[in-house]
Amino acid sequence: PIDMFVVVVVVPFLLLTITNISNAYVKPSELRHKIGTPGLPWGTKEKNEWFNSRVYHRSYQEDVVKKLQAGFEGFAVHQYGTIHVNKEYPLYVVKSNDWDEEKVCVLITGGVHGYETSGVQGAILFLQRFAKYFNHDFNILVAPCVNPWGYETMERWNAQAMDPNRSFGREVTNESKALMQYLQHYLTCAKWLCHLDLHETTDFDKFEFRPAKLARDGEISNQVGTIPDGFYLVTDSTITNPQTTWHKAMIDSVRQVTHIAPVRSNALCTEQQLRMGPDGTIIGEQAVQEGVIAVPVPALGMCIGMTTAKYAATTEIYPDSPKVTLEQCNQAQMMCIKGGLEYITQQDKGSIP
Repeated sequence: PIDMFVVVVVVPFLLLTITNISNAYVKPSELRHKIGTPGLPWGTKEKNEWFNSRVYHRSYQEDVVKKLQAGFEGFAVHQYGTIHVNKEYPLYVVKSNDWDEEKVCVLITGGVHGYETSGVQGAILFLQRFAKYFNHDFNILVAPCVNPWGYETMERWNAQAMDPNRSFGREVTNESKALMQYLQHYLTCAKWLCHLDLHETTDFDKFEFRPAKLARDGEISNQVGTIPDGFYLVTDSTITNPQTTWHKAMIDSVRQVTHIAPVRSNALCTEQQLRMGPDGTIIGEQAVQEGVIAVPVPALGMCIGMTTAKYAATTEIYPDSPKVTLEQCNQAQMMCIKGGLEYITQQDKGSIP
C-alpha cells in the first residue's frame, strides 16, 4: 500500500524529486502543486479537482470500526455522528461504562488528521491494554478517528480541503462540529481534566500537504520545512501554568519505546538548513523543555483547545524515521497516554475527587 501511495499521490501532484528530500531550501517551482495557478487561492473548481483526484488507500471499516466493535473491558462504543462523503462514515467514541457525573473526565482524540495512523491505532491500543486500569479515577472518552475520510484517503484535510485541527475555534468543519456538539449536548462532565490529541509529523507533510496548502491559499514559498526525527509534544503558549512535570512524565514514558525529537543545533546544519530555523527549535518552534514546544492553541483553533483541560497536549511522532517501526509509533502514543494519566493519579490527587 505504501509503494502504491508514493506512486499515485506524490509523483503526479508534485514536481519534487527524491533527491530533494534532505534539502530544506529548493526552487519555488519544485514546491509547486499541480492544481491551481501559483499565487492565486483555490476556488470551487480547484477544490473539486483536488477532491476528485484523491485515492482511497485503506478501509476505515476494516482498520478501525471492526476493532471498536470487538469491544474493550469497562467501556462501551457509541456513535456520535456521521460524515457524508460519497458514502456514510459513522463517527464513534468509546466511553467508560461506569460514567459518573462526579468524576473528572479525560478525553483522548486521534485521527483528526486522517493520514496520521498511529494517532488512531495508538488510541485503540491504549483502550486494549491500559484504559480499564484508569476507569476507577476518571471518566474516559476516546474518539479514535475524528476524520475517517482522511483516514481512508491518507489525507490531512477533510473532503472540503479544510484542516480539522484548525477548526475547533471560530471556523468549524463537519468533523469538529460533530465532536463538539456531542461533548456539549450529549455528555455530562463535571470537569475536563485532561485532553491528549494524538498526531504524527510525516514526510507526506513536506512533499504533499505543504505544497497543497501553499497552492490552496495562493501562497508561494521556496522552503520545504523540516520534519523532526522523534517524538515530541505541542502545548499551549497562552496558558500561565504550563504543566512541565506532566510533560516530562509523558516524555519519559515514551522514551521506553522510542527516541525523543532533538532540538535543532545550528552547529550541525548546512548553510541551506540554517535558513529553516534558529538554534534550540523543533519544527521551527522554540523548545520550552525536552521534547516540548508551545504554540497559541486558541488562535490556531486546535483540537486540544476545545475543553480547556488543565492537562492538555498534542502528541507528534515521525513514522518515516529509519529508527522506528509503525508498531513502535503506536506504542509511543499509548505510552504517552499511560504516562500522563499515571502522573495525574500519583502526583495530582487533589484534582481527582
